Amino acid sequence: MSEFIALIGANDDTPVAQTFSKDEIARTAAEALISTESVLFNASKPFTLKSGKKSPVYIDCRRLISFVAERKALMDAGAQLLCAEVGPNNIDLLAGGETAGIPYSAFLAERLEKPMIYVRKQPKGYGRMAQIEGVLPETNAKGHAPRVVMIEDLQTDGGSKQIFIDALRAAGAEVKHTFVVFHYGIFPASTANMKALGVKLHALATWWDVLAVAKAKNYFDAATLESVEAFLNDPAKWQEKYD
Repeated sequence: MSEFIALIGANDDTPVAQTFSKDEIARTAAEALISTESVLFNASKPFTLKSGKKSPVYIDCRRLISFVAERKALMDAGAQLLCAEVGPNNIDLLAGGETAGIPYSAFLAERLEKPMIYVRKQPKGYGRMAQIEGVLPETNAKGHAPRVVMIEDLQTDGGSKQIFIDALRAAGAEVKHTFVVFHYGIFPASTANMKALGVKLHALATWWDVLAVAKAKNYFDAATLESVEAFLNDPAKWQEKYD
């Protein structure tokens, strides 16, 4: 079982170290996504994605913000993950991506006691014509570029992250990390895109974590689980029947 150390009370004079299991966090996140119906399985009537492709699985992380207990558990886990894998002293600000990343950025900024900004997909067409809202300082306390963690709700192949990261870097920020509640974890391009951007991805759960929980707790019938697993193993091949 993979474990890590997270610092609780990251900005206190005497932080307390506790040990957490990444596997347990992934399992908790998967259970929360299923119980809030933020993830859906339907092999007999596949979902149509934004790309036009068919899929037996669908996720809507926006639903989570309406469920207090599940939201709290996942954001507590997210704060622990960032403390462990990035380090609170290596984070100056959190930046939410328009629009789904904004609430998660706010929840995490509150827990980590860090300033928050948010980034638009493109500059607004009036007023200051701003693409970044909030205050992004020119330097951090050490006189260096402010270190910003990009926050979004989910990641498929990571292509959309470039718009936000490019905007932050153009404004003078250092962006080496991005956090998402959910990572598809089935598209090779995701890893390649993050590497090309020079960014490390941190995620609470993937489709594989959701599938493992669904199997263990018999949330869905065997035929549905079999179809979902076939899709996760080879999305392109699964899609062929609908092309």
